[in-house]
Amino acid sequence: MTGTRRPPRRLVLSWIALLALLGGTVFIAYLPLGIANTIIAMTIATLKGTIVAAVFMELRERNSLTLTFAGAGFFWLGIMLWLVLTDYMTRPNFPPDIH
Repeated sequence: MTGTRRPPRRLVLSWIALLALLGGTVFIAYLPLGIANTIIAMTIATLKGTIVAAVFMELRERNSLTLTFAGAGFFWLGIMLWLVLTDYMTRPNFPPDIH
C-alpha cells in the first residue's frame, strides 16, 4: 500500500508518556500511602495536563496572546478548585461519621 502516513513522532511520544502516567496513577491508587496518594496523583495529573496543553493544544508554537488566554483559563480553574477546597475544609463533620 503506497502513500501510507505515519503519525508525527511528537504525537507518538506524548501518547506513550500519557499512557505511562496513566499507569502510574493506577499503580499509586493501590498503594496505601495516606495523603501522599493525593499529592502524587495531583502531580501526575498536572504533568498530563501540561503534555496535553503543550502538544495537543499546540501551545508551544503559539504567540504570547494565546498563551496569556490559556494561562487565564488555568488561573480561573485554580480559583474554582480553591473555592471547592475551602468549602470542603470548612464543613463540620465532613465526611459524616457512619458509626
